[in-house]
Amino acid sequence: MTIGFSIIGVPGIPMVEPGDDLCEIISTTLTAQNLKLEDGDVICLAQKIVSKAEGQTVSLAEVEVGAEAIELAAATQKDPRMVQLVLDESSEVMRHKTNVLVVRHKLGIVGAHAGIDQSNVDHSDGEQALLLPKDPDESAVTLRERLQKQWNVDLGVIITDSHN
Repeated sequence: MTIGFSIIGVPGIPMVEPGDDLCEIISTTLTAQNLKLEDGDVICLAQKIVSKAEGQTVSLAEVEVGAEAIELAAATQKDPRMVQLVLDESSEVMRHKTNVLVVRHKLGIVGAHAGIDQSNVDHSDGEQALLLPKDPDESAVTLRERLQKQWNVDLGVIITDSHN
């Protein structure tokens, strides 16, 4: 018996906005592409779309900067507001140097800038930053349960990104 796997990038996923239903987006897009979910499939989602759907966007104009953030911002040459967000999302600063702040995120992930990102985020109402999902494991479980029910299949769901 030959066992194999294939990876399919699904084209046509729209820009995700706060409050969007990822189950509906995935199902609608799969159907539009004449694809269907089968037992054993694993859905891999970039954390960015989960964060966007869950409203994890923060306006930098609303960030209150503390003394530690000001000090680290000077040492790293980063925006003090972004440094404050990193501190707010982290349990420990592990190291820093110019343009880099390595921390342990509250979720336990060690990486640069607590996974906070400003790319592919709408800045039309001012500078924004996108935080990691509050509970990516719960987000994956919820999405898995909904997709399994809708498609009547046994699936896996992984929320991932370049830091994993």
